[in-house]
Amino acid sequence: MSDTSVKNEESIRNDGTDGPLRIAVVGGGYIGKTVGEGFVEHENASVVALVDIDETVLAEAGEELEVDSESQYTDYETMLDAESLDAVLIGTPHTLHYDQIIAAFDRDLHVFCDKPLTTDLDQARDLVERDEKRDEVLMVGYQRHLYEAFIRARELWDQEDRDPRWITAEVSQDWVDRFEGAWRQNPALSGGGYLYDTGSHLLDGVLWSTRLTPEAVSANMHFVDDEKEVDGRANVTVRFTNGATATFSLSGETPCMREHIRMWDEQGAIALNSKDWEPSEYVEIDEESGEHRPRLLRADQQTKAEAFLEAIETGEEPAATALDGLRVTAVTEAAYESARSDGSFVAVDPEDVALD
Repeated sequence: MSDTSVKNEESIRNDGTDGPLRIAVVGGGYIGKTVGEGFVEHENASVVALVDIDETVLAEAGEELEVDSESQYTDYETMLDAESLDAVLIGTPHTLHYDQIIAAFDRDLHVFCDKPLTTDLDQARDLVERDEKRDEVLMVGYQRHLYEAFIRARELWDQEDRDPRWITAEVSQDWVDRFEGAWRQNPALSGGGYLYDTGSHLLDGVLWSTRLTPEAVSANMHFVDDEKEVDGRANVTVRFTNGATATFSLSGETPCMREHIRMWDEQGAIALNSKDWEPSEYVEIDEESGEHRPRLLRADQQTKAEAFLEAIETGEEPAATALDGLRVTAVTEAAYESARSDGSFVAVDPEDVALD
């Protein structure tokens, strides 16, 4: 957040006092530490508490995030009851998100939750309904909403004479071997496999930048477990209400990371490419096959922590909303339902995915 600062006339704290926003980090793993570090470094925020069930992780994250030992906990509810807080950062396994968000809602806290919002469609619907009645912010950790390449793509498709018709998107990385035995491949904690993990970002990037409304999903998957719960590779086709189609190809069995997205209409295409988790490059392709690469001002890109604080300070909608999370969950759940049966198309409830 470049020039945005806390409003002097109105405190952003729950108790109305002045000072930085008091944030608790839930989960001392990668998200807790990386996004949490963004709050530590921000003048309008302070990480005051931390919780993790693993005491070794807790101690390491506590040192990195500069949280006093007396404010380090192994139980989430205990921490919420003991600490004076304004917000929580939830960076825990996927299936834990819903209960942890609800507990924060019950205490009128702002919530930053890593993706996916939930791995259960009814829970995602419930969070959207609850969030609409709250004044506090709920933001989902879909960082592509902050990448200038995706912002430019969204702006182009917002033009009246542009309408995406054919979309291809792929992402690959060394996921299966890297996370063997980890919670990301434990369906009780992950809710699925590669599609629910890295694939969630790919689905969201397309849904958010195009604003298209999915109507049906078909998928086939290669599962790494006999129960067909954890996919290592997936191919997903989405049909949209405007007649457009998107094909998503995901592999967690490649030696390195690449992401490629192409969105076409009659006038040309947008190409979004990324390697090794860097922000995507942006290319416009015209109908004569010419390519235009505008300069991207990556130095001005907000962090997730900055975007979250800005939404709290300004009262505006966060970069990634609960509805964005619901749309991704609806498509993901339809994909798993299709892949675990015969691969035929599964309808998506329009109430879950419509933006109007």
